[in-house]
Amino acid sequence: MTMSFARIVMPLLTVLLAFSAGAQTNRAAADDVAAVQKEVATAKLKEQIRARCIEGRRSICGRIVRIFPEGLLVEAGYTNLLREPLTKSWLVPAAVTASLAPNPVESKEPGAVCFGTVFLSDLPRGKPHLYDYVILAGYPTGEMTYTSVGIKKTVRRFSANLDKAVNVNLAGTAQPVSNKGK
Repeated sequence: MTMSFARIVMPLLTVLLAFSAGAQTNRAAADDVAAVQKEVATAKLKEQIRARCIEGRRSICGRIVRIFPEGLLVEAGYTNLLREPLTKSWLVPAAVTASLAPNPVESKEPGAVCFGTVFLSDLPRGKPHLYDYVILAGYPTGEMTYTSVGIKKTVRRFSANLDKAVNVNLAGTAQPVSNKGK
């Protein structure tokens, strides 16, 4: 009797194990498909954000008015910095003569000159000093709030690095900025 029981149960057990393995394989395949779909959706979103960053790109030419560990507070709108040989470097010493543009109007075109006080992060290599000038393309990354003489001020925030701007916008939150500027 044991021998016939084994003859009947063993094939059934094999069939059950095969179905169980197939179900696990189907679940793994479904998980793989979902992961690929999520990657594709993330890549599409990242490309859309990249396009918006490029569309919102501004030419930031201005004077450094405060230095934070995370970046620079810049008074933008010194359009006469956009001349040779100053444009060969992103950082121009404070000894250069420059002035704010009269009657500034900021265009909405990509690469338009930026006017007003802005925060600039993700800078290229170099050691900026207070009152030096910068000439950079900036990609929008939200806003930054800081305190000056007891008053909270909010300014537009830009990154000098397109990839970092995309990642900040993808994360949906700008990195916090300390209030310890020089």
